[in-house]
Amino acid sequence: MITDAELSEALRRYWGYAAFRPLQGKVVRSLLEGHDTCVVMPTGGGKSLCYQLPAALLGGKTAIVVSPLIALMQDQIAQLAQMGIPAALLNSSLAHQQQSQIMRRACEGAYRLLYLSPERIARADTPAWLAQVPVSFFAIDEAHCISEWGPEFRPDYRQLSALRLNFPERPLAAFTASATRTVRHDIIEQLRMRDPHKYIASFHRPNLRYVVKLCENREQQGLLVSALRHHAGSNVIVYAPTIARVEETVEHLAEQGIAALPYHGRMDAGARRENQERWMADEVPVLVGTLAFGLGINKAAVRAVIHLALPKSIEQYYQEAGRAGRDGLAADCLLLWQQRDAALLAHFIKELSDPAETSRAWQRYRDIRNFAEGRICRHRRICTHFGESTKWQSCAACDICTGEPEWLAQAGDSERPRGTNRPGGRGGRSPVRPAVAVGSAARPQAAKPGSVAASAAPASPAPAANPELREYLRQWRREAATRQGVPAFIVMYDSTLEEVCRVLPRSLHEIRRISGFGERKTETYGQLILDALQRFRNGERAREEQPKLRSSGRKRALPAVPFSV
Repeated sequence: MITDAELSEALRRYWGYAAFRPLQGKVVRSLLEGHDTCVVMPTGGGKSLCYQLPAALLGGKTAIVVSPLIALMQDQIAQLAQMGIPAALLNSSLAHQQQSQIMRRACEGAYRLLYLSPERIARADTPAWLAQVPVSFFAIDEAHCISEWGPEFRPDYRQLSALRLNFPERPLAAFTASATRTVRHDIIEQLRMRDPHKYIASFHRPNLRYVVKLCENREQQGLLVSALRHHAGSNVIVYAPTIARVEETVEHLAEQGIAALPYHGRMDAGARRENQERWMADEVPVLVGTLAFGLGINKAAVRAVIHLALPKSIEQYYQEAGRAGRDGLAADCLLLWQQRDAALLAHFIKELSDPAETSRAWQRYRDIRNFAEGRICRHRRICTHFGESTKWQSCAACDICTGEPEWLAQAGDSERPRGTNRPGGRGGRSPVRPAVAVGSAARPQAAKPGSVAASAAPASPAPAANPELREYLRQWRREAATRQGVPAFIVMYDSTLEEVCRVLPRSLHEIRRISGFGERKTETYGQLILDALQRFRNGERAREEQPKLRSSGRKRALPAVPFSV
């Protein structure tokens, strides 16, 4: 039996964390005790640690992780390598010899975690091979893809029910960030879980400000530019509904002097990966993508997520908007939609042939329309959708409860021809929480006393980091990541970098006390960071960089400026 002290020591040794986030410790304990487990945690809640930590402690055994994206698997394996936890992935992109070697080593128990795609699990030859692997448990990520009731159903996930038949004694764990009560029940039923432990985190994200605005096309473009200028210097994700809109948006922003990187399915995988990593490394703060962008993105300091079309479901919107503010600081979730979005969603639903799926799609359509057009608190509406009861009526962190942000209302007025009414607007709007600068991000002031947002906010904010030092360390991090061929966040998370800037450590012992520095990471980067800090004290500063931005195939050149305000 592994004690609580041993769990805490492993958490500190590998991850460099002093304590678990809510529910993490209970989930870890459940898996160590061999229970089937169903976990619903919001984006950024730390789901991956819940199965990685018990896997690391079960020596001589291997946790099989089912994950939908190769890029996501690669990033997690790179992170585990940085912590000294042996892991591997097995997929068709590897040479046959590499696959054979990984399969052989897995049979020897060489890995604590082995990542497979659902398609690999479904192969006829997989069960016989896995039977030779000392499997500790199966962890299924993005488990909502199992359910036909969810908006991201994938038939290959449905085949995962065979895991219980082929490996009846092995525990099954399902992880998702967005599952209604119906979807959760379907996941448990499809996987044939036995009396599973269920851990459902709150869907309330009090640090996010939801703002939904119905607008016309020209007005939408102006509001987008205003939002990006308001968040100048901060990381922002812009979701566009189509590949064409991604390209149009990137070019429009270029004309406004705002550099942005595109991300969509028509780009080759290498270009998509490069643009994602450059955005992750803070080379260019704005990324404009389709729905293909964001799954598994591990960037905490995103200050805004902006949607340029109505999502097809509340689940989709919650998952994508939830990529903002994962560091716990305030962030904006802005939905700028048009009436034609609803018409397009309805058109695609009418194209469906399966009556059951058509019925589910219409229900999702009604839910997202009610969310966008209703006058109920946005936070409360989301929580209710996922089956969570709330004791509060007003959140003090959405446009329904406190009105549009002043900067957005002013931008909307300037973009609207005189004499016209605001689409979807309402009288008596009051400005909400004027923004003040905190570091490089726009940070809303404290919410009203007694509100839900106020009760979740810290009593006194941490001192702001030196912006020059932050940029200097970001540049050091980019260069270190490039040398190692890994994404910048794997070298050091944004939140960890911010803490380094605040603490200003002068010894490895002081670095070791910073959240995010486990033993292996301290050994790898500790002295290098101390050296970089000393160079900064001696007067060295970040070099001015001129990023070269590439579109996804069009020949139009984009400006080599990070942000022009």
